[in-house]
Amino acid sequence: MNRKFAIYTLKRFGMALLTIFLVILITFFTMHAVPASPFSSEKAKSDATIAALEAKYGFDKPVPIQFLNYLKSILRLDFGLSTAWVGSTVFGLIRDGLSYSARIGLGAAAIAVALGVILGAVAALNRGNWIDKIIQVVTTALISTPSFVDATLLLLFFGLKLRWFPTLGSQPGGLTLPVVSLCLYPMAYITKLERSSMLDVLGQDYIRTARAKGLKNRKVIFKHALKCALSPVITYAGPMMAFILTGSMVVENIFSVPGLGRLFVNSIQRTDYMMIMGVTIFLAFMIILMNFLSDMLYKIMDPRIELG
Repeated sequence: MNRKFAIYTLKRFGMALLTIFLVILITFFTMHAVPASPFSSEKAKSDATIAALEAKYGFDKPVPIQFLNYLKSILRLDFGLSTAWVGSTVFGLIRDGLSYSARIGLGAAAIAVALGVILGAVAALNRGNWIDKIIQVVTTALISTPSFVDATLLLLFFGLKLRWFPTLGSQPGGLTLPVVSLCLYPMAYITKLERSSMLDVLGQDYIRTARAKGLKNRKVIFKHALKCALSPVITYAGPMMAFILTGSMVVENIFSVPGLGRLFVNSIQRTDYMMIMGVTIFLAFMIILMNFLSDMLYKIMDPRIELG
């Protein structure tokens, strides 16, 4: 089993590296296919000035050479210089924005998983009664509502009308509403996943055997059923982080949070190619990393899964 797991891990790691390389390749050549120069829209710049700027940022070299140089710099965690935020490095700006985005993303993920697992298990254990029906109605409504709609409603009601929370993400306590708006959809989805998985596990022969042996219902649920029912939730961890990271781009702008999402939108508006590439590659790396870790945890949590 250990040898099989090691081979499985190496395969998944190799696929992750290949995916990251493809993301870098596609992102780089897509940005360089854009006909406009990041300096061409600026006023009062002569051709000589633009040429000097392109030489400074390395845009004057052939595209394949630029790509090889970019790959080498990424290995050193050097994403180049920002063309819009003069004097700032792309990695430095990403690091500053990550301090906000990480708090929002990790907070939303933790709340979504904790509440989703609890509500899903409660719904499964109360199948068919009023508790189950209320949970099903609420989660269906949350799944049907985009995160930017949740964010807008929370901002209007709790921020502007009741004034319980700040409306700006940079203020103390200002990250509460962004976290809540981002966690609602994945929480509802995890609730449905956990309910379905829990019902399936509770109907398995080994659960009936455990109960027949006289084990207490609490022990059967927490030690046997709940652990196996977590497998779909672990599998969903990767897509969940992808949803949170991409959703934060809109939510951070709604609440004026100076995180990666807002940084990415501003870089597009200011045609900062280096920043667009840097943020895209960084977010892709985070999503690929989460998928890799969820694959590993999936097998660890449920040994019955065949390695492939």
